[in-house]
Amino acid sequence: MENSFPIIDIANLNGEERGIAMKVLQDACENWGFFEILNHGISTEMMDEVERLTKDHYEQCRKKRFLEFASKTLEDSTKGTDTSNLDWESTFFLRHLPVSNISEVPDLDEHYRSVMKQFALELEKLAERLLDLLCENLGLEKGYLKEAFCGSKGPTFGTKVSSYPPCPRPDLVKGLRAHTDAGGIILLFQDDRVSGLQLIKDGEWVDVPPTRHAIVVNIGDQLEVITNGKYKSVEHRVVAQPDGNRMSIASFYNPGSDAVIFPAPALVEKEAQDEKEAYPKFVFEDYMNLYLRHKFEPKEPRFEAMKQPIATS
Repeated sequence: MENSFPIIDIANLNGEERGIAMKVLQDACENWGFFEILNHGISTEMMDEVERLTKDHYEQCRKKRFLEFASKTLEDSTKGTDTSNLDWESTFFLRHLPVSNISEVPDLDEHYRSVMKQFALELEKLAERLLDLLCENLGLEKGYLKEAFCGSKGPTFGTKVSSYPPCPRPDLVKGLRAHTDAGGIILLFQDDRVSGLQLIKDGEWVDVPPTRHAIVVNIGDQLEVITNGKYKSVEHRVVAQPDGNRMSIASFYNPGSDAVIFPAPALVEKEAQDEKEAYPKFVFEDYMNLYLRHKFEPKEPRFEAMKQPIATS
């Protein structure tokens, strides 16, 4: 059991198997940083429509631009240019909270905009439900994590829509370089036909299995801080594949930009309040500014840097 990727059937939380499901969830958060959920409440019809529209959008609006990038990248690599700092992906971003930008993103037709808005609302509810399940396992008051993410304007919530087209030379370029996620809790709707997502487990790269209509969930850096390290953000990557165009729709439920992040006092043992061991207290926006410069580097120096006093607005 401990070596198989954790999969949680949310339907079991309403029955006599709730205790077992909550234990699987706890183990996943403590030892994997990732898990997959089934029967999460988002309709399969909606997910199928999101997938169809996203794949059509890539073909119609993004493929030509990506192929130009791909051609140049492969040509450069054959000339000896270092391509290790590039990612083999085509991406655009949608912001939902605190203010949506979906109406301003170019090249999206009205139906796609409408479906993605509805999908985001469902994901937002699911993220908040998951945060309360984490609170329950951590012994925190219901709503604690959601409240911890609320700055003056509530949480930040956005979606990264990515395509990872087939790569003829996956030995030369990564789909997406290894990193941890900066934010809170991340919900991923990924392609069920084309794999590529991997996480670090016990020093080895492990595949995240593509499962139809599942949502993959992972822990971000902010939850590691708030849980005082009980739950850990985990390094992950996307390996470019020679065949298939992998779809990835990752939605990030993050703290508000001015939210102050610090370990939950209930999770900090009095005898362990050694300055060297403690996680820092900081404003989320300051962490993000640092993360954007050091995303593909280990997280520990970022945590250390946040212990230094920083002027915040």
